[in-house]
Amino acid sequence: MADHVSTPDDLLQRATAGNQEALAQVFSLHRDRLRQMVRLRLDRRLQGRLDPSDVLQEAYLDFARRLPDYVQKPDMPFYLWLRFLTGQRLIDLHRQHLGAQMRNAGQEVSLYRGALPQASSASLAAQLLGRLTSASRAAIRAETQIRVQEALNRMDAVDREVLALRHFELLTNDETAEVLGIKKSAASNRYIRALRRLKEILGGLPGESDG
Repeated sequence: MADHVSTPDDLLQRATAGNQEALAQVFSLHRDRLRQMVRLRLDRRLQGRLDPSDVLQEAYLDFARRLPDYVQKPDMPFYLWLRFLTGQRLIDLHRQHLGAQMRNAGQEVSLYRGALPQASSASLAAQLLGRLTSASRAAIRAETQIRVQEALNRMDAVDREVLALRHFELLTNDETAEVLGIKKSAASNRYIRALRRLKEILGGLPGESDG
């Protein structure tokens, strides 16, 4: 007889019942997406002092403790709940390390529910250039990154956030609409507009027009 392959629902049921191995497996299924979210939203002043793995380790403890409550009242899709827990832990670590220097979250609150740290233009630019800029062009990377950041900063704030959610965090359109609290059609239209603007930005970089 072939070994039984656990489905995500099976794992979640066993995890809720207290199975520690299943608990770890459930979290592991989403670890890569959560790591990308943390990498985008980790304050750059903490790079070198705080690693995304540190944030995920803390978030896992929150997940293990709060899973039974979520199962009793699942008021958002499971991954978005995990993302919310991880984002809240990231905020706590920002406060712990930065204190009064922490960026005001007011803008994030107005943009979407959960008030996660904003994906900065610097983080987005670094992600883009990490994919596009070869080592042989490292000498001009800093200047290029500043140009990309300036262009991103000229984008509508919500469009930039949609770009972060869809293009970098790889959320679906439905998930993006849920996070932002907007209609699915609006999320889709904003993503198309953001991609068009991103193409313009990248097309303006030296040597990237054919990339």
